[in-house]
Amino acid sequence: MRDPTAQQGYGHAEQQVSTVRIALIASVAALGGFLFGFDTAVINGAVGALERKFAAHAATVGLSVSSALLGAAAGAVFAGRLADRHGRTRTMMVTSLLFVVSAAGSGAAVSPWDFSAWRVLGGVAIGAASVVAPAYIAEIAPAHLRGRLGSLQQLAIVVGIFVALLGDYAIATAAGSAANPFWLGASAWRWMFWSAIPPALLYGLGALLIPESPRHLVARGRATEALAVLRGLVGPAAEAKLLTIQKTLSSERRPRLADLRGRAGLLRIVWIGIGLSAFQQLVGINVIFYYSSVLWQAVGFSERSALAVTVITGVTNIATTFVAIATVDRVGRRPLLIAGSIGMALTLGTMAAVFGAAGEDAAGNPVLTGAAGHVALLAANLYVFCFGASWGPVTWVLLGEMFENRIRALALSIAAAAQWLANFLVSATFPALKVAGLGVACGLYAAAAAASLAFVVAFIPETKGKELEEM
Repeated sequence: MRDPTAQQGYGHAEQQVSTVRIALIASVAALGGFLFGFDTAVINGAVGALERKFAAHAATVGLSVSSALLGAAAGAVFAGRLADRHGRTRTMMVTSLLFVVSAAGSGAAVSPWDFSAWRVLGGVAIGAASVVAPAYIAEIAPAHLRGRLGSLQQLAIVVGIFVALLGDYAIATAAGSAANPFWLGASAWRWMFWSAIPPALLYGLGALLIPESPRHLVARGRATEALAVLRGLVGPAAEAKLLTIQKTLSSERRPRLADLRGRAGLLRIVWIGIGLSAFQQLVGINVIFYYSSVLWQAVGFSERSALAVTVITGVTNIATTFVAIATVDRVGRRPLLIAGSIGMALTLGTMAAVFGAAGEDAAGNPVLTGAAGHVALLAANLYVFCFGASWGPVTWVLLGEMFENRIRALALSIAAAAQWLANFLVSATFPALKVAGLGVACGLYAAAAAASLAFVVAFIPETKGKELEEM
């Protein structure tokens, strides 16, 4: 199949330069995804130290870990309107500032309550990044590249997770423990949070250097600026592309919540986006990234070994995201989601069986003997593989492209807010579920994975190769 841009007069060299430029622009936007992943995962290595520092019980720990997710839900709701009114790149700059302030405050916290407040602020930034980055990338990417470039968001998220986990491991190892003093006498866990400040500043600087979304510029009546941006993105096809965008936007007013209403309260496509977002979290993936060091310690690993295993899991997540990037525009969105749901149901079911059959020590923690520990570890990493090659990146690709131009940012905000609320539900309840039994927790996540398969088969449309104006 011929490249659509080649059909419109591109030379090979010009097309290649344009593709590289678009990829670089998308990568800057995806820095928001990096911070999203980093900020949500950095707490992994600090959970035990926070519990000891603040003498907190399970419910308080669950609130502290998941407080950022409540902020993320709020940030996702407001980010769409902010991005529509002030632009995608300006919203990225504001998001960068929130990341900086939250990281500084979280590291300086003196109680679980002010710590939670700083994490909520960071959550607002995470929620905004989860909306703006996929919307922006979808709007600057040609249809034949959109799946791969949209996957950059998930790649950035998993790289952020990995860097956070690696940083936690390095800092805790250097200090001897996350609770021990590190540089300048501050506890190691505080430096884990402060390490987010440099990439947050870089994100803000990058947002100053990339162009505004041409679709946003057209919506704001700035067609001349939009044409200039499009010439840098699609070359000779810029004027035709501008006319297409104007045609879809010219008769439309600024989106309102009323535009999302349908017979069932919301438009069917918005409900599908909400369901897609919720299932991405209900399968329990963030339990691995928020609590895995605690989880592996609970089954007998030392703190250092548990953190090392967590880093390995982060590497697995990155590697599998490349699988999705390589296949999403060739195989399609639906097949990857279906395969991922089946794989997650099987691996989570295996973990549920292993943990359910485990004995307990005097403290009530599960004890895996013989090959059981290795089976659980293998199943956990295969589970991450299945998620990383499917639901992780494909959800963000679909959310960025499945909504029509008129409602994209607003609908994506609602869907992303649902994702963060589902994430909060899973993260806040895991400490209590861990007490009830890891087999119970994994069984619930396996059931959600099975339900996600039915959801995809029944409701998810295939968007591979379609222009946004066709949606």
